[in-house]
Amino acid sequence: MKPFARIAAPLAALALAGVTVTACAPQTSGGGAPEDEKSGTLRVWLFREVGNKPKEKVVDAAVADFEKRHRGTDVEVEYIPVDTRAQRIKAAFNDPESAPDLIEYGNTDTAGYVRDGGLADVTTEFKAWGDAKDADPTAEQSVTVDGKVYGAPFFVGVRALYYRTDVLDDLGIEPPRSQAELISAAKKVHKARPGLYGLAVGGAYTYGALPFLWANGGELAVKKDGTYKAAVNTPQARKGISAYASLFGDDNCPADKCASLGGNATVTAFTSGKAAMAIGGDFSHAAVEASKVKGKYAVVPLPGVQKNSIAPAFAGGNNIGVLKSTSHRTLAVDLMKSLTGKDSQRRLFDAMGFLPTYRDVLDEAAEKEPFVEPFVKTLQAGAKSVPASPAWGQIDASLILPTMFQEIVSGRKGVNKAADDAAGKMDAAFTAAQ
Repeated sequence: MKPFARIAAPLAALALAGVTVTACAPQTSGGGAPEDEKSGTLRVWLFREVGNKPKEKVVDAAVADFEKRHRGTDVEVEYIPVDTRAQRIKAAFNDPESAPDLIEYGNTDTAGYVRDGGLADVTTEFKAWGDAKDADPTAEQSVTVDGKVYGAPFFVGVRALYYRTDVLDDLGIEPPRSQAELISAAKKVHKARPGLYGLAVGGAYTYGALPFLWANGGELAVKKDGTYKAAVNTPQARKGISAYASLFGDDNCPADKCASLGGNATVTAFTSGKAAMAIGGDFSHAAVEASKVKGKYAVVPLPGVQKNSIAPAFAGGNNIGVLKSTSHRTLAVDLMKSLTGKDSQRRLFDAMGFLPTYRDVLDEAAEKEPFVEPFVKTLQAGAKSVPASPAWGQIDASLILPTMFQEIVSGRKGVNKAADDAAGKMDAAFTAAQ
């Protein structure tokens, strides 16, 4: 998940809030390296993006300020490729001598990194931190595993409904306010203008499909007695899957063209003028503004089943965590707070457009930039995340959910069979991860 940016779509950036290192390390909730050195070099790994220079400027300023306030402490920042981050981070967990002190990581990776023993438990420090009291609950949940906190939320990103105002106005179609109205509007547009997808959808667009599942009362999995069990084949989940699958076909987005589309491709269909609507993120805003549909679109929360309700969106984003192996725990935790605190997130939003993870700072952002409002409303309505299980990485990498949707929309399997098969594969992954 990436948030929008007014620059070249960076994934993360750093800025500094004024936090003072305490005289000694606080009582911690977890182990780690036996040393807690109060000076020396702190190493930080951040994700390297296309067009990384603006990110580097923000980071350089933050590091200079931190080093000024913490004499005898140096910070070294390395930008690692996003595509190979999993290998680099796993190697760091296995080799503490070469590991950094802090890392930026995707919020769906939390449980897996905790299972691997790489992240430090910072529950005590996080709960005592004033800024954290205003953290968005979903964002806080993204750093929480079994009630313990393993980092701090860095930014959040959600999706909403982009629609062509000129197309809907010309056809006399109101912006949809329920899931049924959305499906109906999509098919009306395509019928009136066969050259347009009414709503661009993709069989490989998991995070665009999940709001349909959640809005109908379904879940990806449920946790009982400490173990997750797949729930994609419950009646509620199947209803949501069927609703999303109904958008594939000659009356909206032909399966032979749309079954293989991912999220980026559906947004591209919208920006290129091939679709009247698309489910895009706050991070899609810059691309839409730079496209041929600029000035001819609007954004509203993706509607839920009930009229005027908001479908739960997937809450993506990144976190900053302290490695258990750090020999500078007090400094590292303090730097984590500096990088992710309210002041930093205000500056990140102003400079780069990253959505903050604090409720009050989100409200400020919406006042500054009106286009942010639908995404803030979506977060406030209750966004959701994937199961906090180390199995999720395997489930995601194995394309279990995209395969399920593609089997349905291609006609190879019915909803019930495809959902049952997906649930079986997910349960195998949950069992293997125990």
